[in-house]
Amino acid sequence: MNIGEASQASGVSAKMIRYYEQIGLIRPSARTGNNYRVYGADEVHVLRFIKRARSLGFSLEETERLLALWQDKARESAAVKEVATAHITDLERRIAEMQGMVKTLKHLSHCCGGDHRPDCPILEDLAGVHDDVTPTDNERKR
Repeated sequence: MNIGEASQASGVSAKMIRYYEQIGLIRPSARTGNNYRVYGADEVHVLRFIKRARSLGFSLEETERLLALWQDKARESAAVKEVATAHITDLERRIAEMQGMVKTLKHLSHCCGGDHRPDCPILEDLAGVHDDVTPTDNERKR
C-alpha cells in the first residue's frame, strides 16, 4: 500500500510517517520504481503500536524503547514495566502541577471582580506585582 493507504490503515498521518522515518523511529519504507513509498501489514502494525504509545503520552524516546522491547522476543517484561512505571510517575507529577495551576487560577478568578474597572488580580499575579520584593523606604512610610 502507498503512504496514504498506510496512513488510513494505521491512523498515523502521512506527515508523521515521513517524520518517524526521518528520525529513525521506523525503518525507511521500500520504494517502487517511481520512488513511491510502499508499506505492508507489518509496517502498519508498527505504526499502530507507535500511535497507541503516543496516545498514552509516551515520549518519542520512550516509544522508541518500547518499540525495541516489543520487537525483541527475548526481552524481559521487567524492562517494559520499568518504562511504564517511570512514565506513570512523570504523569502523576504533571497532573499534580496542573492541579496546582487550576487551584491558583480558580483563586485568582474568584478574586477578580470581572467588572468594568481595570484592577485585575489575575494580571497582577502574572506581572508579579505581589512577589516578595523588599519595600523601599518610601513604601514603608505609607
